[in-house]
Amino acid sequence: MIVLGIETSCDETSAAIVRGGRDVLSCVVASQHDIHAEFGGVVPELASRAHVEAISPTIDAALSRAGLAPRDVNAVAVGHRPGLIGSLLVGVTAAKAMAWSLGVPLVGVDHVHAHLYAGLLNNPIESSATTFPAIGLVVSGGHTSIYRVDAWNRLARLGATIDDAMGEAYDKAATILGLPHPGGPNLDRLARTPGANEHAEQFPISRLSPTSLDLSFSGLKTAMLYAVRGVPHTRGRTPPVPPAPLTDQRRADLAASFQRSACAAVLLKLERALDRTPEARTLLCGGGVTANSRLRNELAALAQRRSLRLVIPPLDLCVDNAAMIAGLGSVLLDAGQRDTLALAPVPTTAC
Repeated sequence: MIVLGIETSCDETSAAIVRGGRDVLSCVVASQHDIHAEFGGVVPELASRAHVEAISPTIDAALSRAGLAPRDVNAVAVGHRPGLIGSLLVGVTAAKAMAWSLGVPLVGVDHVHAHLYAGLLNNPIESSATTFPAIGLVVSGGHTSIYRVDAWNRLARLGATIDDAMGEAYDKAATILGLPHPGGPNLDRLARTPGANEHAEQFPISRLSPTSLDLSFSGLKTAMLYAVRGVPHTRGRTPPVPPAPLTDQRRADLAASFQRSACAAVLLKLERALDRTPEARTLLCGGGVTANSRLRNELAALAQRRSLRLVIPPLDLCVDNAAMIAGLGSVLLDAGQRDTLALAPVPTTAC
């Protein structure tokens, strides 16, 4: 089956052609980086307008690079939840138009679930019979969630962030340090500066409770703010605590310390999830933050300690892309899932 995937959940316009659920024939991503760089983050209205301009050329490019015509497409899959509502509307509308005009099935795909599937693309691993049950981790700019995965249409969310997503916390910490957009990759790069001391600051590692699988990054972000700008006056503390000079070495130390604590919080909750799921065979990971160098290394070490197979996307498939939408869409179609032209974009998701 040849599936056209469409992804417009945030600020990347993407279209892809995937054959058989695994073989990526093409994947085109039109980035909006330059549009949002001056604002230090994604502006929803600008994002949706840019999607309108890019969607048709992006679909045409995906078909062209795959060497296919529209009539060769057997189905259309679209990321319809969660995301920015204006952005989702563009992709869902385009997908409906393509499916209707070609007379092929349409299937809506959960964008977060698709991140877990991304590591299977172009990856000749064992069959799903040996993949499941699995523990899944999605870490991105908008989402940080842990799942139990028994099949691609049977996922149960075990925990999620109660405030900032991990990627959002990275971006805000980078802004506090004066790093340019995109903040997360630049903070990761700074943290890897030779001589950076990851123990220079003892930033908090959120636990919430002894049993919780939820995560929180707002306290870590605030700790970074205080480390850079000083602790303001509060009741019982006079005068306020001034910050240390923000030298290049200090900036690198803070980035490394932040990264250590952020990754430690995720690994702590994954360990808890695995303790409760001793039958898990696989650790599925996805999302933009899985491109982070430290997190990738720590996830690999965790999988080795737990005798799990780690399935994690290559760097180019960690970010939002339509190949993961088409791949998971193909699996859902094989399982009999179909959507009508009444398919609606959903900015939030319950799973």
